[in-house]
Amino acid sequence: MKTYTLFHLFPLFFTLSILFSSCDEKDPIVTEPVLTLVDGFPEGFENGSKSNYDPASVNLTTGSWYFDSAVIGTTDNDRKNGTKSARIREQGKVTMLFSVQAPIYEVDISVGSYGSDGIVSWELWYSTDNGTNWEVLSEPVNTSSTTLETLAFDVNIPDGEVRFQIRNTSLADNRRLSVDDIAIYTEEGNTTIPINNPRDDNAALGNPSSATSDISNENNYLMLKTQYTLSYNRSKATANWVSWHLSNGWLGDAERQDDFRVDDGLPAGWYQVNQYSFSGSGFDRGHICPSADRTTSIADNSATFFMTNMMPQAPNNNQGLWANLESYCRTLVSQGNELYIVAGPRGQGGQGSNGGITQKLDNNRVVVPSNTWKAIVVLPTGNTDLSRITNQTRVIAVDMPNTQSVGSSWGDYRISVDELENLTGFDLFDLIPASIQDQIESQVDNGPTN
Repeated sequence: MKTYTLFHLFPLFFTLSILFSSCDEKDPIVTEPVLTLVDGFPEGFENGSKSNYDPASVNLTTGSWYFDSAVIGTTDNDRKNGTKSARIREQGKVTMLFSVQAPIYEVDISVGSYGSDGIVSWELWYSTDNGTNWEVLSEPVNTSSTTLETLAFDVNIPDGEVRFQIRNTSLADNRRLSVDDIAIYTEEGNTTIPINNPRDDNAALGNPSSATSDISNENNYLMLKTQYTLSYNRSKATANWVSWHLSNGWLGDAERQDDFRVDDGLPAGWYQVNQYSFSGSGFDRGHICPSADRTTSIADNSATFFMTNMMPQAPNNNQGLWANLESYCRTLVSQGNELYIVAGPRGQGGQGSNGGITQKLDNNRVVVPSNTWKAIVVLPTGNTDLSRITNQTRVIAVDMPNTQSVGSSWGDYRISVDELENLTGFDLFDLIPASIQDQIESQVDNGPTN
């Protein structure tokens, strides 16, 4: 009979130990997070109103949303819970103008095909850099249901900030998508709310001159850019006004681009002021929306160098108290505020470094303003901005001579918004409720200047 030593038996013991230990080991348990709604969601569009397809922002319960070729629908053909839903026609978008703090795990959206439009194609997109860049989240979805159906999208963005956009990607004419009850989910126990540092609509407080994008309205032509909104005056070859939002969401570390250039967004056939139009005139190419207010990306900063955003500005005005006020606005942001700003030129005839009064530049194409003006609404950072403006909200308005002899302190040129409106002919911040406007626009700011 063959005998076995411990040496011979060791391989057997080792094999059995592996088998038994393998039997004892259990597969790791993967725990899925328990989800909870982000505060304020779902968004059901019940508190908004928009009846035309022109691009505009809409203040809703969750915050400000941008509607491009989209409306808030109330008809029997709109698929909706309650009385309203968003309706997006082909190639249109509905976009959050605010972010939510990650982690975000899921987005649910209720959708349906409007009326008898049939199959509507659409996609869900997201941005993690405050709306500068967008990435598609979903494969194209085809919706044809005549009742709302709810679709759930896995997101799994663990940190940072995120906002969402719904795009109707239909190529066929008259394909409209109804959207309702957008729900965003974070992890249970997380206190995520729609957050800070938003990049809100640049004209959320109004359109001072009722500018339109009709090219026949050539002296009050509306131009919408991601970075600012403006009314352009063809006869003056300058903006009537430029409006922009300022928060930490617009401020980063992008360098100044200095790429002054024509704005090819002007209608065909219109004269385009170029980077040399002010050369030798004694006037600076003065930014209306400042370069330093748009530093989150090279693209954002570069957009401030279109000549439609420039006015002929006396160097002592531009580089002195005007620049100091710009810097003070960014100081207010660093102190926890967000600002809505509208500014521009007015009048005719300024004094540059060449001396004397100059009426026009560039072979009499560009009007030199006699004054530069600005109005600023200051709010603590938050959401649903329009609804947070009260009789105590700080409003700053200034009107400064466009001369070399202008003073050194912008605070010396403060006036009331009412007076500024009389000087410009514009209705500033016209979306603020009238009773509040009456109060805050009649007062001259006496707050700090640095």
